[in-house]
Amino acid sequence: MSDQVEFGLTLSNRGVALGITTVKDLLAQSVTAERSGAFGSIWVGDSLAAKPRLESISLLSAVAALTERVKLGPACFASFPLRHPVLIAYQWASFDVLSGGRSIMVACQGGRGQVAGQSEVEWAAMGMDLAERAPRMEEGIEIVRKLWAGDNVSHRGRFYEFDNFTVEPKPVQQPCPIWIANNPQIFGANEKLLNRIARRVVTAADGWQTTFVTPGQFRRAWHRIESQASEVGRDVSDMPRCLYYNCHIDEDKAKALAESKEYLDAYYTTDFTEEQLRVWVAMGSPAQCIEAIRAHVDAGATIITLRFTARDPAGQLRRFIDEVYPAFTRPAADRLAGR
Repeated sequence: MSDQVEFGLTLSNRGVALGITTVKDLLAQSVTAERSGAFGSIWVGDSLAAKPRLESISLLSAVAALTERVKLGPACFASFPLRHPVLIAYQWASFDVLSGGRSIMVACQGGRGQVAGQSEVEWAAMGMDLAERAPRMEEGIEIVRKLWAGDNVSHRGRFYEFDNFTVEPKPVQQPCPIWIANNPQIFGANEKLLNRIARRVVTAADGWQTTFVTPGQFRRAWHRIESQASEVGRDVSDMPRCLYYNCHIDEDKAKALAESKEYLDAYYTTDFTEEQLRVWVAMGSPAQCIEAIRAHVDAGATIITLRFTARDPAGQLRRFIDEVYPAFTRPAADRLAGR
């Protein structure tokens, strides 16, 4: 693995529902990614009905059975606030045991917008108010942590109450990591809200994940988290900073753009603009993809997860391993010299 940035592979579990990939292909890509040594983690998407797909914990468990080293997690767990935290604690603890302590929980409040899908459908079906997603996520994280850490747990909160409940088995990892995913900067949130969201990462999370941001937006969001951490006296210098990103390698950049648009428009049932795609996808020749990825590394990303927005994701995976990844493993002097 590179000592500058760690890469993760994001599997297209929605692609199975869309008929653009198969379970067999997803599992094969997972094995290839681990054996290559280029990837330290494998990720899957998550939702209940907003974007129909293979259920995240089920797919991650299948990947866990075929791998030994890579970390495994959802990018992100958008249905977290829709699921009862007692059940999540039990399911995820079992998954951590099954994977040998390789899980990374990435809690997410879900939301509205172009990439969120029909989230209102999910919340209505569960009889919940979409406006409650942030406090439900916060309380859920609190409950899950308590259940993983102790026995005969009781809780009295805004949304959940229970007495003397024990989750067994406990996760292998103690503590079992919980990250928080957010990207409020793309929705133009005000300063007060941005600070509150950053403070949530500082006080409740072991890592941070974001998406759909320019390098400059990534840097500013992380600086805000650092500022909030300073106010509460927490050192976040070692906190994982993860970018959920996309990649399409093709010397014909116009072709890469067109195929990425076709893929992502179908995936999210929307109509992405060229400007949006250029923010969200590293595309073009290997050198152009390296440049786009490196800009985010320079902005502070320590982990970059990649989904290949192409009709041949296995071929793209191999090209990344052979033609892009090596640029992030050579000594700095060699890179500067063009060697």
